[in-house]
Amino acid sequence: MQRFSALDLNLLRVFDQVMATQNITRAAEGLAMTQPAVSNALKRLREALDDDLVVRSGYGVTPTPRAMALWPVVREALANLEATISPDDFDATKSNKSFLLAMADATAAMLMPALIRQLETNAPEINMRVVPLTTRDPRGLLDAGEVDLAVGHFPAVVADIALQAMQSGTMNNFSHSQLYNSEYVCAMRRDHPLAKQSLSVDDYCQAHHLLVSFSGRPFGFVDESLAAIGRTRRIVLTVNQFFTAGRVVVGSDLLTVLPRHFLPSTGIMAELAVCDLPFAVPPVQVDMVWHQRNRNVAAQEWLRAAISAAARDAFGGVKKL
Repeated sequence: MQRFSALDLNLLRVFDQVMATQNITRAAEGLAMTQPAVSNALKRLREALDDDLVVRSGYGVTPTPRAMALWPVVREALANLEATISPDDFDATKSNKSFLLAMADATAAMLMPALIRQLETNAPEINMRVVPLTTRDPRGLLDAGEVDLAVGHFPAVVADIALQAMQSGTMNNFSHSQLYNSEYVCAMRRDHPLAKQSLSVDDYCQAHHLLVSFSGRPFGFVDESLAAIGRTRRIVLTVNQFFTAGRVVVGSDLLTVLPRHFLPSTGIMAELAVCDLPFAVPPVQVDMVWHQRNRNVAAQEWLRAAISAAARDAFGGVKKL
């Protein structure tokens, strides 16, 4: 293995791009290099580090364990160097930068109107792209640079970030900030038989249900809460959007669970009967999560401030970045 002083640091930029794309051709395009040049740079880095780093897999490459351990360190170091050598003079009033956000439809319905009002007034050339949130753990998306920010209900992720920071005593790869709190409620069509009475656990479990699942997994936090009290429910349909869930239940006998704050944006509140769940479920804590390599990037700091301001505008409140 070569000494660090003899290592060509340009190879680390190639390594970072290959890891981010997991594809040699796309890495070459991102670096404005030829594919053979990227392959040659990888060969030199493999020899320097005495590890394959990536192996061919299907249409791309798969990182080795050594590469997975090395990449966060390399990416953080490159980001710090870039911030030091080329200070970011981001100006939202003049920038035409595009940001990519991952969030559920219910979250977007709440935050986007307030965010767009900001853009129209203060950042008219900036573009926002919102992609569906398909997971309760967005760290893979953030780590790969596929999105700039993830916004949603991530209780396990937030707890893990806090635990890692507490155990290591140092900053880990991700940060989060709470935006607002809400709660989940049971929703059904207004003339549903169960809408005419107080909803009991027995009533709830005997009914048929629609589950909103971003991943498609037919088991959610409601089922975890029911399992804790020894109960189950019959899930007839699984969808990945809260809007779809609302539309389906107003035309069927299914029950669903929706965030209370989301209901006014559905446009069908008059057709819904809403009641408290007859058992305890965790509250909805909506956080934004980002990668630490973006913590001092001016454009990313502006984005987090803009999302936080949109939450204050929409919900009256919250936390520091």
